[in-house]
Amino acid sequence: MRYLFLALAVWGAIHPMAYFLQWFGENGFDLMAMVDAWHANAASSGLVWDLTIAAVTLTVWVIWESVQRRAWLGLWAIPATFCIGVSCGLPLYLFLRMGRL
Repeated sequence: MRYLFLALAVWGAIHPMAYFLQWFGENGFDLMAMVDAWHANAASSGLVWDLTIAAVTLTVWVIWESVQRRAWLGLWAIPATFCIGVSCGLPLYLFLRMGRL
């Protein structure tokens, strides 16, 4: 199961990044334009907020559990979550966490 989480983390990094790179290729490296595109309509805004709340929740969980267990390796999931996405950060954390059991 641990390696399934690693595979999902890799997939969660590569697959969404392909779309981001395509967007940057078409529109240039303009982060504010990308944020504007994320809020193009109510459906996409809802998805952005859904993922934002999930990312914050994951971050709180990672920090709390890392402090409780003194297992600092799991903190790598936080930059993975905010620099890549929840689709990478969550399975990465589960992969790292299962390695400590």
